[in-house]
Order: sequence, then structure tokens, then C-alpha cells
Amino acid sequence: MRVRLMVLVMTIAATVSLAVSAQEKPAPAPVVVNEMMQPPSRREHPAPIPLKVTVVLSRYQGEKRMSSMPYSMGVTASGWGPAPKSTLRMGVDVPVQVTVIGQTDGKSTAGTSYNYRNVGTNIDCQASFESTAAGVFQLALTVSDSSIGLDTSKKAAGAMPDIPSFRNFNSSFTALLRDGQTTQYTSATDPVTGELMKIDVTLNVMK
Repeated sequence: MRVRLMVLVMTIAATVSLAVSAQEKPAPAPVVVNEMMQPPSRREHPAPIPLKVTVVLSRYQGEKRMSSMPYSMGVTASGWGPAPKSTLRMGVDVPVQVTVIGQTDGKSTAGTSYNYRNVGTNIDCQASFESTAAGVFQLALTVSDSSIGLDTSKKAAGAMPDIPSFRNFNSSFTALLRDGQTTQYTSATDPVTGELMKIDVTLNVMK
């Protein structure tokens, strides 16, 4: 009887000891997830910002402004990934007279035909921004301008009276602008007429 009683007491003591030991075991530390360790797909993307970009093409003869052509376009600035491209195309097809030589009854004859050549302005623009440089936008611009180049009443080097010539202007550049800022980024001189072409860019954040 005493032996059974002692065995029962020892069994109860062992059970209580195990229960107390389990309660005293420290809980596992919470796992802290670092934002930098999260997959890129879970990070917050900055919202795109709508912009109004105005490009002004001006021609000068000396100090006198001969023409000024403004072009405005909506551009979406991206803060994450490739920026969408905005394009502007403005032009007209100009007829160019061409002499055609043919044969009639074994004799050479001259006729007139026309080809068409497009002249105008093409502008491509992409905009982006960095969250670390608040308020500063980067514009990647490509400007192409073509026109009938010479006044036929004047004789210039390489030009023939009464025959139209065409001039072309191309420029690609990057502009850093804030809201409401205007800056001149390109200036070039026409080698035939001496006219000066200038490009001014203005950026406005659309509300």
C-alpha cells in the first residue's frame, strides 16, 4: 500500500513539474519584416503626375524675331518604370514640280509631274521624376522641324531663284524643370540664311 502511494505521489509531482516547465518556456520573438526585404511588387508606386509641356520654336534674323511657333502637349510624368511617350505631329504635304522626259513618235518630250514632300514639326516627349528630388521633372525631348527654306526673291549660296528649297532642323536634349519654369535649351544658326533658331520649353503641373 505504501509503495502504491509513493508511486502515485511521484507521478503527480512529475506531471506538475512538466506543466510548470512548459509555462516558463519563452514565447518565440515576433518576426519583423523589413520593407526593403519585400518583393518589388509589394512596394508602393508613386502616382503619375500630369504635366503640360509647351515648346516654342522661334526664328530670328539678327535681333529681330521673324516667327514664333508654340506647341503645347499633355505629358504624364512617371516615378516608376519607363515613362509613356507623348507625340505631336503637325505638317502639310507640299507639291514639288518634277520634269519628266518621255518619248513621242521617236522624239524626246518634256512633261511636268509633281511629287509631294511633307514639311512641318514633330515633337516627342517623355517625363519622369525622382521621389528624392521633389518638384523636379526630367523631360526627354526630340524636336524635328522642316520648312520651305528660302525667299525666292533673294539669291543665297546654293539656292536657285524660283526653285523652292527645304531646310531641316533636328534636336534631342534632356531638360530639368520645375513647375512654371521656362528655359531655353537649343540655339542654332541656319548656314544659308543666317537665321537663328531657338527652342524654349515651359513646364506646368496640371491640377
